[in-house]
Amino acid sequence: MAATYRLEWIDNGPPAVFWLSGFYFTQSFLTGVSQNFARKHTIPIDYIGFQFQVLKQESSMDEKPEDGAYVRGLFLEGARWDRERMVIAESLPKILFDPLPIIWLRPGQSADFLHENVYECPVYKTSARRGTLSTTGHSTNYVLPIELPSDRPQKHWINRGVACLCQLDD
Repeated sequence: MAATYRLEWIDNGPPAVFWLSGFYFTQSFLTGVSQNFARKHTIPIDYIGFQFQVLKQESSMDEKPEDGAYVRGLFLEGARWDRERMVIAESLPKILFDPLPIIWLRPGQSADFLHENVYECPVYKTSARRGTLSTTGHSTNYVLPIELPSDRPQKHWINRGVACLCQLDD
């Protein structure tokens, strides 16, 4: 599947929505998105961070965003995405994973971000939730934290062990 995705990218140019799980080194993609924004707006890359907007669209978009990137392919473990209220919510009975809709990685100056009413959700490549530091200084499993809108305090979701995964075990 990843090979087909990359061939389509080569033949047709970058997609409107990137399959985050398809990247071997996800951090390099995220750095590239940050660099594009920093260069476009002449802001030092050290000041750049991401805001995260979960969209209603599940798998495709007609156009690319002006800044940042649309990504798909994440699964919530220990919670679900409430598609009506657009917040993280309790899991439904007997459902372990909930696929997230498309997320817009919106780069901007980190100092301008509010960080209110969100759960800072860790994203891992696999369900192992552990890894080793690679020679680049990045974890081999941890990707980044994403802020998901929440009507409950962070501690509520931390106690439930809520995380996002790029791929499932089965």
